[in-house]
Amino acid sequence: MAQSNATISNKQFITMSVNLIHKALIEPTRTHSKNLYKGLLEGERRSITTVKMEDGSTVRFDLAIDTKEYKGKLNYSMFRDGVTLLLANFVETMNAEKEPVIFRAEGEEHKMLFGVTAPSIHGEVLNVMALSAEVSPTSAEILLKLLYLPPDQFVQNADNSAGVLGA
Repeated sequence: MAQSNATISNKQFITMSVNLIHKALIEPTRTHSKNLYKGLLEGERRSITTVKMEDGSTVRFDLAIDTKEYKGKLNYSMFRDGVTLLLANFVETMNAEKEPVIFRAEGEEHKMLFGVTAPSIHGEVLNVMALSAEVSPTSAEILLKLLYLPPDQFVQNADNSAGVLGA
């Protein structure tokens, strides 16, 4: 695999990432998608495609999931619903001619978290799915990771907000 020197815009990268996740998890048959999900759930990092860039170089895209922050018991249907909602929220953001916010940690600019989420409530439990990407600094590989964020940061305590607003 050739090392890529190609640069694309954030919007192009996000569009490509969303399309690749759709092709890997939503388009295939339920059986194929569920088998991929099971492997990812076991901690596997799966190659989903290799993309040829405009400069002729190739970049391998891998997929992984991180469920450490998921509250409750995750099953395939809930996962797939979360992915579907996340991709729809990306499309809605992009169609509104907005570029999603991208968060990067200082000193780790090759790692990014996209500011589009997919909240879901099962019973009274909130879970929030997001997408991150990590561009390998040493090879032409990109890891797309579907992950669950700590839901507490998305919940506003009614008692605290009343106190703040009343102050």
